[in-house]
Amino acid sequence: MITLKNINKSYWIGENRLHVLKDVNLTVKQGDFVTILGASGSGKSTLMNIIGCMDNFDSGSYELDGLSITPDDEDRMAEIRNHKIGFIFQKYHLIPQYDVLQNVVMPLLIRGVDRKQAIERAYQAIEMVNLSERTDHLPNELSGGQQQRVAIARALITQPSLLLADEPTGALDSKTSEDILTLFKELNAKGNTIIQISHDVKVAQAGKRIVYIKDGVLSDTESD
Repeated sequence: MITLKNINKSYWIGENRLHVLKDVNLTVKQGDFVTILGASGSGKSTLMNIIGCMDNFDSGSYELDGLSITPDDEDRMAEIRNHKIGFIFQKYHLIPQYDVLQNVVMPLLIRGVDRKQAIERAYQAIEMVNLSERTDHLPNELSGGQQQRVAIARALITQPSLLLADEPTGALDSKTSEDILTLFKELNAKGNTIIQISHDVKVAQAGKRIVYIKDGVLSDTESD
């Protein structure tokens, strides 16, 4: 499903080179639920951007769903990003003037999917996140947890190979966070592959497996 081998990434700040990711290796199997756990500045956001084909890497290799990622080929990265990955962020990025149905169906309409078929799939995705009674509500008429469920439904509608969640409960209270993590577990039980990025140990424990990142080094064990 996902294989990262010896991934390195650096940024230049003036004349200083900041080595952010250091020989990162990660394998994620189909149907897995993995949390990448690390503090702020550990490199986890950079790693998420590389996994999500939103940033390139300096050296190493990356394969997603049988496809080799070529960091210098921006068109190929965009195609893989748009067709293979569903994104869920801490900020929901919903269109405020669109209701739930319109927000969820939008990715399919952009792809040119037949409108009737797209709407049918949108209703299915909305039902999966238990928001069937809110299809005509605007984002500002929903709670934070409900808005995150809309974002999850939008990510699911394209039937991606991977759900990539960046601090998905960071803006939610503890009870709502538990509800979203329960939903992730249910989606994973249905076969969805999930990678979530978090700094919160309790959130991380919702996954089947935790990998730790510190100072750009990824490990299966927590370092001191």
